[in-house]
Amino acid sequence: MILPRVKAGMAADRTTGRYIAVEGPIGVGKTALARRLASEFGSRLLLETVEENPFLRKFYEDPERHAFQTQLFFLLERYRQQRELGQLDLFTQGTVADYLFAKDGIFASLTLGADEFQLYQQIFQMLDQRLPRPDLVIYLEARTDVLMRRLKKRERDYERGITPEYLEKLTEAFRSYFHNYTEAPLLVVNCSDIDFVEHGGDLADLIKEVRAMKQGVQHYIPLGSR
Repeated sequence: MILPRVKAGMAADRTTGRYIAVEGPIGVGKTALARRLASEFGSRLLLETVEENPFLRKFYEDPERHAFQTQLFFLLERYRQQRELGQLDLFTQGTVADYLFAKDGIFASLTLGADEFQLYQQIFQMLDQRLPRPDLVIYLEARTDVLMRRLKKRERDYERGITPEYLEKLTEAFRSYFHNYTEAPLLVVNCSDIDFVEHGGDLADLIKEVRAMKQGVQHYIPLGSR
């Protein structure tokens, strides 16, 4: 889902025109942060259409049976969005997305069998080489207990079957992927003890880090709002 430009609350700066992708495991706050950054920078907002996946509910009920269909739907839908994004003028306006296209493979590595994953990788590699790359990736991470608490708070019925064990595996897979990520500047943010939705100070501090981010990898471990 590509939403129109969000009106900025301040003058344009060097963040204008950047393509920023926000990533992290389920429940860490990707969409909430993407919305706020898009508003702050006057950027387009690109949201993945999770709830429109017709296989998602079936996947949580029977993962082994419905994993491939679920993953393939996500892959093709994200590809369609990214192709549309690539046809826009990224330099004059900028875009903030609540996902990185490459993250699709993280879930696939956990949910698919060996043969299915091999086929998935072939399709992914053909699609990935045609897509624009972000200018900055923000990777949000948090403890498993924090993620579980946030999932319960948002009360999506199809997420009720998610276990701490699955979240732990997913979180570790994200850590492993981003530990080796080199395709764009990377800002790693520990979100366990902050809440940029409820606490304006947490959001303001994080925005300062985003504005200051240049090249390489930077870790931001805030003192926390509690």
